[in-house]
Amino acid sequence: QLQASGGGTVQAGGSLRLSCAPLGFDLSGYAIGWFRQAPGRERKGVSCINSSGGYTSYADDVKGRFTISRDNAKNTVYLEVNNLRPEDAAVYYCARSVGVYSRCRYYSLEDYTYWGQGTQVTVSS
Repeated sequence: QLQASGGGTVQAGGSLRLSCAPLGFDLSGYAIGWFRQAPGRERKGVSCINSSGGYTSYADDVKGRFTISRDNAKNTVYLEVNNLRPEDAAVYYCARSVGVYSRCRYYSLEDYTYWGQGTQVTVSS
């Protein structure tokens, strides 16, 4: 599984840094995706990064506000979430790609595995 952490409660306009780390395996060589799920809504992709970190992709509603990065030496992937809006409130999850890809598709949940527990992000207006 992958463990997401770093969530919390912030005011609108605030920022958080989410982290994603594996439980007992190496993330290098695989793309990592970040996803979120608000109450009563389906889980949706937010962003992804390929194994080297040279390719990233974002959903339109977070582009310019969220930044995904990875530190393979620390076996961790990050999601900087800035200028948060009330509609960003959700449980955020990370997952590892099923295979080894040169790119990644944040919008294709079936490309990912090793889903773990998420981290709650709450945004107060």
